[in-house]
Amino acid sequence: MRSKFQDNTFEILHQDDSILVLNKPSGLLVHRGYGRDDITLVDLIRDYLGSSHPVHRLDRATSGVMVFAVNGDGARILQEQFQAGTVVKTYHALVRGLVATEIIIDHPVPKAEGGERIEALTSIHPIEHVDVEPREVTWVEARPKTGRFHQIRRHVKHINHPIIGDSNYGKGALNREFAKRYGLSRLALHASRIEFTHPDTAERVSFTANLPEDLSDALSDMGFTFLTVE
Repeated sequence: MRSKFQDNTFEILHQDDSILVLNKPSGLLVHRGYGRDDITLVDLIRDYLGSSHPVHRLDRATSGVMVFAVNGDGARILQEQFQAGTVVKTYHALVRGLVATEIIIDHPVPKAEGGERIEALTSIHPIEHVDVEPREVTWVEARPKTGRFHQIRRHVKHINHPIIGDSNYGKGALNREFAKRYGLSRLALHASRIEFTHPDTAERVSFTANLPEDLSDALSDMGFTFLTVE
C-alpha cells in the first residue's frame, strides 16, 4: 500500500490497531528539531492517524523501515524494548573499498549529537563486491547492537570504509563521482528489517522494506546482482 501526503510518498508495510510500519524515503526528515523542513514524517503520520508516536528515528538521508505506535501505551512498550536492546535492526549499505570478511566494530560514539562517547557495537557482513570506476565498493549488511547517533556511519568510517554518498563522514569528491556516473545522489544506507515484540499480542514480529529505486537502480548500474532484501 502506498500513501501520499502532500508531496511525500511512502509505502505502508503494515498497519493495525497498535502499530504503523512504513518504508521511509531518503530525504524526508522524521522529527522537527533536527532541521527546519516545512514537512516532517511525524507531521504526515499525525495527519494520517490523528496522532503520531514515533518510537525510534532514521537520519533524513537514510531510507527504510520505521515503526510508529498508534497510541501512547504502545509507544511506551516499544520504547522499553528499544531501551532494553531487544529490537533487532538490520541495515544494508554501500561502502568504499573491499570488505572481505565479517567485522565486529567495538568503538564508542555519542548517543546523541554532541554528547559523551559511550559504548557502541556493530557487526558488518559483506554480501557482494564490485570493482568499478572510480573505486571498488562493497554491499554490506550492518547490524547495530546499540543505538547511538550516526552509529553505522561513524563505525564504517572508523574502519576506513565510509558509506558512499555520506556527506558527513565520506569523501565529497568520491560521492560526486558516484552521483555523476551512476545517479547515486543519496546516502547509500537503507534500514532493511526490524524485529520486535508486538505491543498487543506479545508475539515476535518482523517487517522488511525493499530497496527504493533511487538506490537499487544505481546498484544495478554498478553491476550488483543481490538487490533484494532477504
